[in-house]
Amino acid sequence: MKYIDLFCGIGGFHQVFKSLDEKFQCVLASDIDKKCQQVYKENYNIEVKGDLKKIENKDIGEVDIICGGFPCQAFSNSGKKKCFQDERGLLFDEIIRIAKDKKPKFMFLENVKHILKVSNGEVIEYIKDKIDKTGYHLQYFVISPHQYGVPQQRERVYFICIRKDIFQEEVKLQIEEQKEIKFEDYLDKEFDDKYKIEDDILKCLQAWEEMIKIFEVGEKISPTILAHEFYRKYTKEEKESLPEWKKDYMKKNQRVYQKYKKHWDKWYKKHEEILNKREVYGKLEWQVGEIKEDDSIFNYFIQIRQSGIRVKRAKYFPTLVAISQIPIYGKEKRYLTPKECLRLQSFPDDLKLLDDRSAYKQLGNSINVGNARNVIQSTLSQYNII
Repeated sequence: MKYIDLFCGIGGFHQVFKSLDEKFQCVLASDIDKKCQQVYKENYNIEVKGDLKKIENKDIGEVDIICGGFPCQAFSNSGKKKCFQDERGLLFDEIIRIAKDKKPKFMFLENVKHILKVSNGEVIEYIKDKIDKTGYHLQYFVISPHQYGVPQQRERVYFICIRKDIFQEEVKLQIEEQKEIKFEDYLDKEFDDKYKIEDDILKCLQAWEEMIKIFEVGEKISPTILAHEFYRKYTKEEKESLPEWKKDYMKKNQRVYQKYKKHWDKWYKKHEEILNKREVYGKLEWQVGEIKEDDSIFNYFIQIRQSGIRVKRAKYFPTLVAISQIPIYGKEKRYLTPKECLRLQSFPDDLKLLDDRSAYKQLGNSINVGNARNVIQSTLSQYNII
């Protein structure tokens, strides 16, 4: 069984087929990212082709399976959601171009869940129409590693495309027995000091920690607290021109500001320098419910995002992303290590990676190997391929 691994990254799909059966052979891997090419070659001894748009159909050969987590930045919440106005959105059409010519039996594709609703559903309708007209029956599932015992909440949509002439019936995902999530199994027992948070990040979090300690037990501090807005002066025209979401947040923030006004004023004056070093330092996304007794910002996971300092429960790790938002494990005041990120994406610990910066980006971009295996194994076993 020959497969091609498009937008291959560091080989999530390759890991799946490698674990299923020796009869699966990767005959082409493609990714435009040079560092991903290096990692793929190092781990699988395959030279990765570059830009998919420059690979001609005649140079591919026979194909039984196409797989690919096609670029999601054009559709994701963390991107600008330009959809097919962004050339990365159009890369889906390159998959269709190859499928029309090679007519593989199966295609397994992956993308962010948000693709199902962007542009009022136009994008998913476009994808469904293209797949149908190319001769494939489409079925898709939204699944996340945390549903299968891996403590990362990462909802992704998996597309199962089966050529119509061999299609038999809808695929039934093999629901594994729900594993107990053992959070500690994914953490390194020892880690290098370089992963500890320090300097401005630590100062900023310590500043917010002071304010958390002031709030009463049971206090609600959502939506996002925009602390800078307590002290900014706007003309009437400037205020009216603010985006609606911001005006709504400012209005809702007033209750918690007025209730703790003397504390806010003293706190902001004390920490003004660090809070104003970056706009994001003055925003707090407290996504862990009401303030609890002995609560602390360091009881949770933290991510420094454009939308604010996001604080989330430590039951699951936050979604790994390809941009510089490495989760901070609050209890140990440190970033997750690349090795921990490998485990959260269900890669083996011995996968060879490059520098940390590249590793975080590549793992944030990758498919989750365990979720992809569940989809592919369920399909191929139902069709007696394995």
